[in-house]
Amino acid sequence: MSFLISYKNLGMSFGSQILFSDLSMAFSAGEKLGLIGANGSGKSTLLKIFAGVIQPDTGQRLERKNLRPVYLAQQDLFDSEKTVEDILSHVLSQTAGGDSEMFSKGQKVIGQAQFPDTSMRTGELSGGWKKRLAICCALIKQPDILFLDEPTNHLDLEGILWLEDLLKNATFSFVLVSHDRYLLNHVTNRTVELGKVYSEGYLKVDANYEEFLERRDMLLERQIKQETVLANKMRRETEWLRRGAKARSTKAQYRIDNASRLNGELSDLRQRNRQLADVDIDFQSTGRKSKRLLDAYNLTKSLGGRLLFDNLSLSLGPGIFIGLLGANGCGKSTLMKILAGSLIPDSGHVKMLDDLKIVMFEQDRAMLDPGISLKKALSPDSDTLIYRGNPVHVVTWAKKFHFHPEQLDTPVAKLSGGEQSRVIIANLMIKEVDILFLDEPTNDLDIPTMEVLEESLADFPGAIVVASHDRYMLDNLATHILGFDGEGSVRLYANLSQWISELQEKKKKASKKKSKSEPSKSKKPEKTKKFSYKHDFELSQIEEKIERAEEEVRDLESAVNDPALSKDAAMLQDVCKRLGDAQLRVNELYGRWAELESLKG
Repeated sequence: MSFLISYKNLGMSFGSQILFSDLSMAFSAGEKLGLIGANGSGKSTLLKIFAGVIQPDTGQRLERKNLRPVYLAQQDLFDSEKTVEDILSHVLSQTAGGDSEMFSKGQKVIGQAQFPDTSMRTGELSGGWKKRLAICCALIKQPDILFLDEPTNHLDLEGILWLEDLLKNATFSFVLVSHDRYLLNHVTNRTVELGKVYSEGYLKVDANYEEFLERRDMLLERQIKQETVLANKMRRETEWLRRGAKARSTKAQYRIDNASRLNGELSDLRQRNRQLADVDIDFQSTGRKSKRLLDAYNLTKSLGGRLLFDNLSLSLGPGIFIGLLGANGCGKSTLMKILAGSLIPDSGHVKMLDDLKIVMFEQDRAMLDPGISLKKALSPDSDTLIYRGNPVHVVTWAKKFHFHPEQLDTPVAKLSGGEQSRVIIANLMIKEVDILFLDEPTNDLDIPTMEVLEESLADFPGAIVVASHDRYMLDNLATHILGFDGEGSVRLYANLSQWISELQEKKKKASKKKSKSEPSKSKKPEKTKKFSYKHDFELSQIEEKIERAEEEVRDLESAVNDPALSKDAAMLQDVCKRLGDAQLRVNELYGRWAELESLKG
């Protein structure tokens, strides 16, 4: 494999905290590396150093001549007034210039992203579509090596599957920071974990995530046993020294020096093994034995004139774990709020047992006051709180969730997303509950914390409803999957695989339907490959056609937003249909433009 880029003796610190030191790594063509580690281990910082976005305190970087490294940041920053088309066209023109092959490849990337409306301003896009736009911009640049920082953030399951397919079939190398364990397992061929538990500050294994876990567990098990062996040796040496051993001979001096070295090794090993302590998550159940805790009958809900779900019924009892899946905005959070009693359905009703105990984790973290301190957020009334009937000091409680005592005066607003999530989990654990409603609970959590959260959910005897795109968790824990199609239909599935299979089948059918609606291709491709005078004429006219089509879209969008039209349902429906057809026409014209440019060469 050809050399791309290498780093030697990298070191980086923030104040007195050393993130990593003497770290060396090289990347070659075909590299598909997953970079993992606990929050605060330095993953994002190291990725920025790899990409050349920031400089390390120490170390060297050597790269191949004319290398094209591209960095995809965790935050997506776009001019909110620019349209999707503006952004993509700008990146494409900057990258391709006059290179028709690069232009054609960029157009192909844009087509694969399947933007429903490229005339939308980026300020109107959901977080998921902003992320797709950012990924597209990165891919249009034709990277030799792509550095991705949590690219699944804000993506729904369909978006994650789209990204997974892109990375699985990527011809470029990449370094991926992600907490999506399925993604890591399916697209990587090498894994690096940062952590002070390792003697070099990191562990590198030439394998995907699943195999990495097996090898890591074997290494850590040996490391724990090694501590016991060294402790026994040190105990014998300490007893020998206490008997008054003196350096009267070379042999005695050697043993004294060896005891000192052994003590240093043992101290270092103990310090590293202490890093294995996990966040302590353990939800409390009321222990209620009733077979049916909550029943929902014929629930219907619309928002903004859009049907989210209709005539939906379900039942929750102990041991039931329902995973909610579907595109962003399809109604998952709305359903949970209705089931929890904080939102009224348009029709239907929810029947709960008397004195039913419910808690809810909201993905926007609205239950946290950003102005109070961490200490106040963990223990509002005093320095002590009650957990499982016993008093616990706030410092001890904070340590359970990997907070240091010196952090207790930190305002909640200054905590990271993962730290804020741990605060909410800590607050939920104090309460005895029958049903847990969790809306995207794994957002911003590192993999070790997610694993502990899963263990706690697996042990919880009550009912659980989770909206999450974490396939690893849902595949392992969900007893049922409730799938939202985004068009008002909701179905119950036996497992995650069944839902994904149906999702992909729908995608194939939509693709076939689209291809049938397009003009059929010539049976003699050798003729269509030639750029004829007819193609030249068509190319000269196509920009004007696109301009007219886009003007029609803008006119129809203005009509849809006219308050007067909303009073005439039939006319509004007709205008919406014409708008959809017009947007499809724009996309087809752009696709044809790319084909003609490709033929022209």
